[in-house]
Amino acid sequence: MSTRMREEDWENALLVFRACLPRRGRKAADDRRFLEALHFFTVENVRWRALPKEYGHWNTVWKRFDRLSKAGVFEAFFDTLAAMSPSAHLIQMFDSTVVRAYVSAAGAKGGKRARRSVARAAGSRPRSTAKRTAAET
Repeated sequence: MSTRMREEDWENALLVFRACLPRRGRKAADDRRFLEALHFFTVENVRWRALPKEYGHWNTVWKRFDRLSKAGVFEAFFDTLAAMSPSAHLIQMFDSTVVRAYVSAAGAKGGKRARRSVARAAGSRPRSTAKRTAAET
């Protein structure tokens, strides 16, 4: 892995992470392994399916990440870490806006659609029939 955290940093991060977790639900088996999986995912810029087996099954990691993201755990986690740091203003965080999407996720329109020109539409009859009013009957 290209970056490593010291044991002291891991202990602090785990304390803050556990404090930000929801109080309800089953407690996870290994929070550090989960955070290491997220760290590997972001640092190495891999797909979820490419996570090494040492972090557990990729789908389990993704489901937990998705659930905690929706619950706002990571916002609270990063806000708390930033508040604890005297140099937090020097650190730049990342979010999904800097993660590159695959070409298939570009959202381009699919296929050509035949469109009638304005002049042609003005010269033709309307496609639907107008409802008769009481004055016409």
